[in-house]
Amino acid sequence: MTAATDIVTVSRALVSCFDKSGVVELGAALHQRGVELLSTGSTAGVIRDAGIPVTEVAEVTGFPECLDGRVKTLHPAIHAGILADRTDPAHVAELTELGLEAIDLVVVNLYPFTDIASSGAPDADVIEMIDIGGPTMLRAAAKNHGSVGVVVDPADHARVLAELAEHGGLGAELRRELASRAFQHTARYDAAVADWFLRDQPVPGQLHLALPRRQELRYGENPHQQAGFYAPPDAGGIAAATQLHGKELSYNNLLDTDAAWAMVVELEEPCVAIIKHTNPAGYAVAEELETAYARALEGDPVSAFGGIVASNRPIDAATARRIAEVFTEVVIAPGYDADALEVLTAKRNLRILEQADASRPGRTRTLRSVAGGLLVQDADTAEEPWDAWEVVTSVQPDEATLADLRFAWLAAKHTKSNAIVLADGGQVVGVGAGQMSRVDSVRLAVERSGERHVGAVLASDAFFPFRDGPDAAAAAGVRAIVQPGGSVRDDEVVAAADEHGIPMVFTGRRHFRH
Repeated sequence: MTAATDIVTVSRALVSCFDKSGVVELGAALHQRGVELLSTGSTAGVIRDAGIPVTEVAEVTGFPECLDGRVKTLHPAIHAGILADRTDPAHVAELTELGLEAIDLVVVNLYPFTDIASSGAPDADVIEMIDIGGPTMLRAAAKNHGSVGVVVDPADHARVLAELAEHGGLGAELRRELASRAFQHTARYDAAVADWFLRDQPVPGQLHLALPRRQELRYGENPHQQAGFYAPPDAGGIAAATQLHGKELSYNNLLDTDAAWAMVVELEEPCVAIIKHTNPAGYAVAEELETAYARALEGDPVSAFGGIVASNRPIDAATARRIAEVFTEVVIAPGYDADALEVLTAKRNLRILEQADASRPGRTRTLRSVAGGLLVQDADTAEEPWDAWEVVTSVQPDEATLADLRFAWLAAKHTKSNAIVLADGGQVVGVGAGQMSRVDSVRLAVERSGERHVGAVLASDAFFPFRDGPDAAAAAGVRAIVQPGGSVRDDEVVAAADEHGIPMVFTGRRHFRH
């Protein structure tokens, strides 16, 4: 409950906004309550054109806006009015002595720096979007929230007006909340500016994280862990996906969906990935999406139960009907036919996500926490150097085998290390993931494949330290192997492949995924 002693009466408000959304309505409501409005430049013009009385800041300061608008509000007549502590008699007396008036409400939003910076605009244009006066007023008002209300988001206009209507002023709880929002906003803004200056440094000297919470999650990996999902407003990937249906996404859902989406955007042809615990239970391509899903499901139909399905094509009704036959937690795709949505939304709890942009992501950072800090690296999204692949055995792979090796290699890239992937004809048929021994990953992939390992190709995310892995693969009937190379025993490993008559390709690049 708001106590009367907590109320700050609003007699004078400063409104200066780049985004003019709701400014006229707010100005009209404040004027109706007898609040004097101060404003700057274009904001004052919008208010005045609506027939609402407004005083230009230049009339208060006695100094015109100058330097192409770079200096408008940076003046003691403004900032003393904002920063004066109304509970301090000395401050109140000093305002009177200086002939200055208090400002009780500051409504400011900032130049769209991030939008201009991300548009590819020239540096000079970006620099002009570094707001100076706006953040200064916001910080001043937020610091002095004991005496002043501050609004940075047009979405909060209604709350402020409702508070004024109910209590005749702004209560302490709301003022404190709005002050927190203002500081969060200026922190994000300053971080964006600092990161723009550091944009050419892959690992900058200081990392700036100012991420708004997108979602408060029910819990983390386990029910006893609290969790949230944070992302910048301009984020891509699954952070930009729209949920069309189903239960709220969980922490584990988000991790698995991210892994699934990363797999399908690797490929141009119709592709489906089925993910469990961030590893592929199925991954396949085909000319038709329905066939791609059926082939992905064949990869490991048991593990697909309760999995995440991702597609790099809009989902049609035929594919949707197949998906609906298997218990699935999340489906993500660039779109859905109306009939497909009708089929999928019949599953009450199925989470359906739409991400229109199915292009491969550009170079971005990945962050991972360790006790006391963060590990930062470039995301493993660089184009594969297919031309740099080297056949190191006397037996040469044919074009069809090379195509399967490329497909298996991309699948291994998205599988927890030590990773071994068996594939055949654009379909993953066996996976050995997260094993401590690489030869154990080979054996697990073979075991999980049923009899499909015969004639399949094998991809290893890192080099074979011994020949036991290729020996086990050959014994299972694998027809070709791709691996990074780089072991001190490469000669022994290559010799083993030659002994078995198996082509082996070195990529020169590994794909650990821890």
